Amino acid sequence: MSLAGLTYDVDAVVLDIEGTTSATGFVVDVLYPYSRSRFGALLAERGGDPEVARAVAQVRELTGDPEADADAVEKTLGAWLDEDRKATPLKTLQGIIWSEGFARGDLVSHFYDEVVRELRAWHAAGVRLYVYSSGSVAAQRAWFANSPEGDLTSLVSGLYDTENAGPKQEPESYRRIADATGIGPARLLFLSDRPGELDAARAAGWHAVGIRRPGEPYYEQGVGDHAQAGTFDEITVTTSGSST
Repeated sequence: MSLAGLTYDVDAVVLDIEGTTSATGFVVDVLYPYSRSRFGALLAERGGDPEVARAVAQVRELTGDPEADADAVEKTLGAWLDEDRKATPLKTLQGIIWSEGFARGDLVSHFYDEVVRELRAWHAAGVRLYVYSSGSVAAQRAWFANSPEGDLTSLVSGLYDTENAGPKQEPESYRRIADATGIGPARLLFLSDRPGELDAARAAGWHAVGIRRPGEPYYEQGVGDHAQAGTFDEITVTTSGSST
């Protein structure tokens, strides 16, 4: 497919983060170690917090070990990090840690050079923007609130993750998002670097464009038979205002 000249008349763009708006390397090299070093303290000091307790219960369920203590849970979280496993409880706990790190000023998120400019232009043109990432909603909110260009949350109409939408490679997850936004599938455009996610979005009736940036994990694999772009400014997005 063409690497440029892509034009879509849609009502909303739904964004993946890692490899799409932002460098996977930043997440892996900065955020993952940050969370790994703080899992133990979070579990020990705030195990009774409802969100932490729910995530711990999910870890126990996924591992089949209902009696797993904090040390065992921490070990599992570390193993999942090593595997880059998109496990919901891992993402929940990471989200708590990252949100607090952003709030303290320990962390500032990363966006590729053209992304914020294009998101602002699309938003100004009346296109609604959503995020659908394997990272938790809390992590997504902190990510957009603490960019190098300031708080970007006003650009985003909604946030979706594997808990409130479902797994990213299942078409039903994209149907849930369409229902939640009230926008017809044919009026939604999904941007991601992962071919399995693009396949799922297309199967749900969405438009889908693969973002291929040199150095990203999926660059060499490509995006199958999907339209592709190297940067957001190779995509023209307009809206006629119809959501039917």
